Amino acid sequence: MSDEKSGGGTPAWVMTFADLMSLLLCFFVLLLSFAEMDIIKYKQVAGSMKMAFGVQKDVESSKSDQSEEFLEGRSTESPMFEETGKPDVTIPDMKDIPVSPDMEDILTAMKAAEEAIRAEELQAELDKLSIALMEDIEKGMVKVEKNGNDIIINISEKASFGSGTSTIRTSFIPALAKLQAALADVEGSIIVAGHTDDRPIRTAKFRSNWDLSASRAVSVVHELIKDGILPADRLLVEGHGDAHPIVPNDSPENRAKNRRVELTIVRPTESQELNSAADEIEPEPEAP
Repeated sequence: MSDEKSGGGTPAWVMTFADLMSLLLCFFVLLLSFAEMDIIKYKQVAGSMKMAFGVQKDVESSKSDQSEEFLEGRSTESPMFEETGKPDVTIPDMKDIPVSPDMEDILTAMKAAEEAIRAEELQAELDKLSIALMEDIEKGMVKVEKNGNDIIINISEKASFGSGTSTIRTSFIPALAKLQAALADVEGSIIVAGHTDDRPIRTAKFRSNWDLSASRAVSVVHELIKDGILPADRLLVEGHGDAHPIVPNDSPENRAKNRRVELTIVRPTESQELNSAADEIEPEPEAP
């Protein structure tokens, strides 16, 4: 009578229990399939057990059948295993690890690929700056070129400064505004260096060409950072006077080429990129 009231059959919880057991079985089967047996550790453990409990061997007896006896286990007052703290592990230097010829070829190919990628990135940034300053380049105000892994932007004196002064021409301010926006999208530190020709100068404001070249570089830097678009910590000012001409100072045309302000974009090296990436990783908090 009670079976009729309850409906009979298997209780509902049995199905849920069976599903749970099936899932657990599958889980442990997967764990077993992923497990790897360490043969060396297994032999060490087996050897320890052998020394502790003795080994089983067959010995002859007077009877026709053979009986099994056990050797006595080794007894000792000191424990066989002693915890001595963390093991002293010495990490070998990568330079001391021998490299096979095949590995050398792989490393060479990887290095060549990295250099090719960096060269492509450099060319992409050079094209970006050239497009942004195309109008000023066509007018002869600036010139963009690369020198090794660096990008150099050459600002001529004729377009930017009056003779013997460090005041930027009003007509050149829009060009510096475009240069400011372009530099904000390019990685690397920026060295702003002023250069003059070899004709000496001595005025009430400038004692020498060193003063004039440095003052012109400072004027360019002030214009680049005035709106806060370009961080000031990326810029470095240098004044070279007439110490580094690009052409001999033997004609008015050549002297005009040497009177310039150069912006050198120094791209970060691979080690600097790794260090900056490591600095971005927050250290894990120490356990109390």
